[in-house]
Amino acid sequence: MVDFFINLNPIIQALIATLMTYAFTVLGSALVFPFKNVNRSIMDAMLGIASGVMIAASFFSLLSPALESANSLGQNPWIIVSLGFSIGGILLFLTDKIALRYLNNYPDASKRKRTFMLLFSITIHNIPEGLVVGLAFGSIALNNATIISASLLALGIGIQNFPEGSALSLPLRRDGMSPFKSFFLGQISGIVEPIAGVLGAILVLKVQFLLPFLLSFAAGAMIYVVVEELIPESQTNKRKDLMALFTILGFIVMMILDVALS
Repeated sequence: MVDFFINLNPIIQALIATLMTYAFTVLGSALVFPFKNVNRSIMDAMLGIASGVMIAASFFSLLSPALESANSLGQNPWIIVSLGFSIGGILLFLTDKIALRYLNNYPDASKRKRTFMLLFSITIHNIPEGLVVGLAFGSIALNNATIISASLLALGIGIQNFPEGSALSLPLRRDGMSPFKSFFLGQISGIVEPIAGVLGAILVLKVQFLLPFLLSFAAGAMIYVVVEELIPESQTNKRKDLMALFTILGFIVMMILDVALS
């Protein structure tokens, strides 16, 4: 099974990997069926681990290959990588601000409007996450990434998708919505990831000179998500010191696997 996956076209690999990250969103949303609430500490620990994994992946799987690729293409590494990293973060920043500004136009918004905006914001930031995975798998064909590093990156994103799905579906269930409808709205936010993943792989393979920029762009987008959403959310736990250790654990695991198996 592993050999079969390794021998697939990188675009197909990206599709399968992002379908997996989407599946984590589905699983998180499915918690609405057996539960109305999930242990908060478990969810925060998962976010902490995912944060560490994604921070390590941003350097070892994205920024480091971006610097090497820029050098091999005769580009100025620090300019290209800094530009891509900055634009990736700024794009996520602007997306958050636009969504927040739109929401503030409805101070007396109904639960449906608040639900829509939550769904919209999570869906929007899932796009660069899918793009990140697609870029990683597309880079394998150019020897700028390994199947291990790309797969672990997808796993890290998938892990953090799990609480996102439940963060949508469980509040809807508590508000009285039916379990099935709560589940449907919770999981739909992740469907954009396979689409973005395929696009990312195609961009890497067809427009190789953009690879350093695209890799660093993905890293900037990922770091923004980690700093803006994942770490702050995990740190709302009363055992924030323990949650910080989970973040370190996630980083170490990703670093060891990426470096040792690359």
